[in-house]
Amino acid sequence: MSPKQHRGEITSDLLLDAALRLYTESGEQGVTVTAVTRTSGVSLGSLYHHFGSLEGLLTALTERWTGRLLEQLVTALTSTETAREGVRAVVGAYLAFVRDHPGAALLVHSPSADRRLLARGQEIRDAQQPTVSAMSRWIQPRIDAGEVAPLPMPLLETLVLGPVVAVARRRLSGVPDIDLNDAARILPDRIWRSISADGA
Repeated sequence: MSPKQHRGEITSDLLLDAALRLYTESGEQGVTVTAVTRTSGVSLGSLYHHFGSLEGLLTALTERWTGRLLEQLVTALTSTETAREGVRAVVGAYLAFVRDHPGAALLVHSPSADRRLLARGQEIRDAQQPTVSAMSRWIQPRIDAGEVAPLPMPLLETLVLGPVVAVARRRLSGVPDIDLNDAARILPDRIWRSISADGA
């Protein structure tokens, strides 16, 4: 990486970190051009040079943290041997992300994030393909071995992540009636029954 590229990466990181800090403190309405440039110490021109617009900055921030969440899930999954252990690891990693990065988790689960990612559908799918492929490569041998029900991969993903995403959204919306530790203890076995080949 050239010195110019390195400086550009540092500038991008400063802007992204400032945007997340503002989002965490004040929500999306707090992420203004003025606030981002003041908090980051980066010029307005640099913001537009790197991201094109404030919306471009928020899109990049959403993609960054969605990617980090997916990376944590893959790391957790591929460090296990059995599919049942994999389910427990993925649930634990997802809920740990929500607990450890509340601002980023709120951003990733927001309606605005859904809109931004849908607007760049194919591009996002292409960027996430290595992560999705890693998950598929891990789960396919367990399907072939009769450990996991032979369901289409998108359906397996929905059965595993759907309940966890629902808990995360509920928790992040400010509803205090679900304890993340309880969810991490209870959900894996319930989810496992929905995807195991023998339903046990």
